[in-house]
Amino acid sequence: MLRLDQVWDPRNRARVLTLSGLIMFGIAVADWWTKPYVSLGFFYLFPIMLAAGFLRRPEILALGVGGAALSQMFSSLERSYVRVGFEALALTGCGLFVAELVRNRRISVAAQARLQGLVETSPAAIVTVDERGLVDLANQAAVELMNPRGGDLKGSPIAAYLPDLHHALRLEDAPQFRSSMQCRGHRGNGETFICEVWFSTFKEARKPKLAAIITLIDEPASDRNSVPATSDESRAGLSSRETVVLQLLVQGLANKEIASHLGVSESIVKNTFQQLFSKTGVRTRSQLVRVAVEQYRELL
Repeated sequence: MLRLDQVWDPRNRARVLTLSGLIMFGIAVADWWTKPYVSLGFFYLFPIMLAAGFLRRPEILALGVGGAALSQMFSSLERSYVRVGFEALALTGCGLFVAELVRNRRISVAAQARLQGLVETSPAAIVTVDERGLVDLANQAAVELMNPRGGDLKGSPIAAYLPDLHHALRLEDAPQFRSSMQCRGHRGNGETFICEVWFSTFKEARKPKLAAIITLIDEPASDRNSVPATSDESRAGLSSRETVVLQLLVQGLANKEIASHLGVSESIVKNTFQQLFSKTGVRTRSQLVRVAVEQYRELL
């Protein structure tokens, strides 16, 4: 389907200007033919708006004055310079308005193209996350860093790779903000890494979103073995409640939200987390997310 802004593509300049001239000529002939009956001067507005996307302001002004003069020439009404002036003002104003819209659109498209080029060629991983916590856009560096199964990050929950970033997105009711943090991330193959994240929240079509730049940093040796490795045969079995709590944790829900989802008190959720910490041998929620991704992936 042809978009309206494609009409003012620079490659269409000659064709659009020729078409506008022909339309103005046709309107002038029709206006002359119907002079005793009806005035068609209003229709000069359309070719002027069509041509305005390729003309400078003085040229739009000249076209508006010309259209008003033609309208007056073939009008059955008495000549009035006031009426000609208002017609010229209306035609020129509409033309200038369209020209400014087209100009702003071109600037926006050019800026988006430059930004897209910078994002795609950036050595840093860049992602945007929608209001549901799903990756909306990701550059090649982000795909290489997180190594998702299937090779595509788009549509994947960010909580599976950067749980702390998902928690930042949940501040959607707060004012927009920018911040940075160091956190542990998870790759699709189960490996973990330490990264620096710069992120900011914003709104698109009134929906909260988050954009983040992620860079890999060296992981301190003391932290590399902070979560004990567990084979599938020796890992602890989980109850149905523990499994659901683990699933909701990976989705980025807080204790209060998990309690509401399960229909239990928040203290029961905390006790469940203590049981999970004991069974998996970890001490923090971030470590528990890592265990969930690495050892209980099929339950998620």
